[in-house]
Amino acid sequence: MTTSRDSAVQTARVLAEALPYIQRFSGKTVVVKYGGNAMTDAVLKDCFARDVVLMKHVGINPVVVHGGGPQIGQMLQRLGKESHFIDGLRVTDSETMDVVEMVLGGLVNKDIVNLLNRHGGRAVGLTGKDGELICARKLQASMRGPGEELPDYGQVGEVENINSAIVHTLAADRFIPVIAPIGVGSDGTSYNINADLVAGKMAENLSAEKLVLLTNTTGILDKSAELIPSMGLREVDAYIADGTISGGMLPKVRCALDAVHSGVGSATILDGRVEHAVLLEMFTASGIGTMITHQRSAS
Repeated sequence: MTTSRDSAVQTARVLAEALPYIQRFSGKTVVVKYGGNAMTDAVLKDCFARDVVLMKHVGINPVVVHGGGPQIGQMLQRLGKESHFIDGLRVTDSETMDVVEMVLGGLVNKDIVNLLNRHGGRAVGLTGKDGELICARKLQASMRGPGEELPDYGQVGEVENINSAIVHTLAADRFIPVIAPIGVGSDGTSYNINADLVAGKMAENLSAEKLVLLTNTTGILDKSAELIPSMGLREVDAYIADGTISGGMLPKVRCALDAVHSGVGSATILDGRVEHAVLLEMFTASGIGTMITHQRSAS
């Protein structure tokens, strides 16, 4: 009996701690980029779905943007087509683009929609081609060394414009939009776009209160490999300049930086390998991962 009562008291304490954060985010939009281990581990998938559905039920408007690079690679391998990467980007010819659309817009997107619906949500799957949600253009490679030829990434794109009215309409009708990062050009060409970039641009265009980027790392680490829990924009620039932030973390950080510069309240890079990572970030005082804001909060 004592154990049962202690458990109930602990549950009440957790709910009480969450209340001010629920009040703060109620009615606000939160964009969550879903990828990494959180998309492939069965337990983490269920945790993620419960987190997102709970957010919706307490009055927050979650918008999910998902990746699917490993799933695309596996399908290409099954079809006997080799994957090629330049600067970390998958070279996307027309055949590869067909596979990208099939995997991201079909298999992965519908799996996430089904997962959220099974946990009591009302999810709707979209690609950027639906209602011209994501207008895109071909990504142009940056200049390299003198005399070197610029690489061609194929149908890899960047976001030109977001038709946010579609997402607002769905959210107002209590749906959870689940968006695959496929854009469409003015001539109807399909483009494969990095999911972090789509999530960032989506957060900007929706005037989101928060951007959450789920990753396979604990967050941004200092030179002693310790987690940096929060930082302001000036600190981010300094960490990039001295090499603390480098490699694969750079694109995510720049995505977060652009979002905050454009008016998003905060952007957090957090570990999607932690059960209920989204709830821990949203509804607890300490949060997890690294939060980027205009100015670092006082400790």
